[in-house]
Amino acid sequence: MNQWKIGDVKITRVIESEAVWDGKMLLPDATPENVKKERDWLAPFSNEEGKIKLTIQALIIESQGKRILVDTCIGNDKVRSNPEWNKLKLPFLSDLEKAGSPREKIDRVVCTHLHIDHVGWNTMLKNDKWLATFPNAKYLIGGTEWDFFSRSEDPFFKDPVDDSVRPIMAEGMSELIDDKYKITDEVWSESTPGHTPGHFAIRISSKGENAVITGDLMHHPIQCRYPEWDDVFDVDGPRAKKTRREFCERYADGKTLVIGTHFASPSGGKIVKKDDSFRFVLA
Repeated sequence: MNQWKIGDVKITRVIESEAVWDGKMLLPDATPENVKKERDWLAPFSNEEGKIKLTIQALIIESQGKRILVDTCIGNDKVRSNPEWNKLKLPFLSDLEKAGSPREKIDRVVCTHLHIDHVGWNTMLKNDKWLATFPNAKYLIGGTEWDFFSRSEDPFFKDPVDDSVRPIMAEGMSELIDDKYKITDEVWSESTPGHTPGHFAIRISSKGENAVITGDLMHHPIQCRYPEWDDVFDVDGPRAKKTRREFCERYADGKTLVIGTHFASPSGGKIVKKDDSFRFVLA
């Protein structure tokens, strides 16, 4: 578990799972040869064989008396086509409690987007019914995201919405939001479209200190070096590439803590300008 302090704000990461991936499954250009070329700075996020390390995690933000949970991973008991994600039985809720944030104490749940590994713990199975995991929370869902995902008949988009988003809407626990939505005076949503139509990053600013949570505008630090690489899960590839480069340019100031939602431990660092591109360095 990592924690960061941004002024008066505390950010805590709670890991659901970490794994080594064949990079080509996600980024076709992330061949072992290409990954190995970047080992001088990429070592914490890749192995000697040129495979990439990824994490699935949630971020807890404590700001102005609110506990905000950003993205809710894959979840337990969900029927998924990926066998490694199917009907999981993981100790995520007990890990949340160990981190000081039992599910009853979560005030806001924010989904950067509505992909399968970002909404799973929105709900939990009780008596064969999907019910809100966080009973005292307001769930914040991007309006543009909802417009896109709620109409899709593609099982990849539809299944997680049906078991992890529609139930909390039916319970009247959700609110549709747009970019620049203020969750507190210190925390707000920032539009970063391309990976999905209404994708958000989450910005944090307190007492002159700044941080940003990426969501899936990038999955791995190597995308700082190569923001124009294809990502197989981007809904709008050209727009996602433009968003990644703009994001890197905006935060390559050496001052803003960047927390990659899927970046392997320790997840947090800084984007720095180098040559005609960027690198991600540990904070």
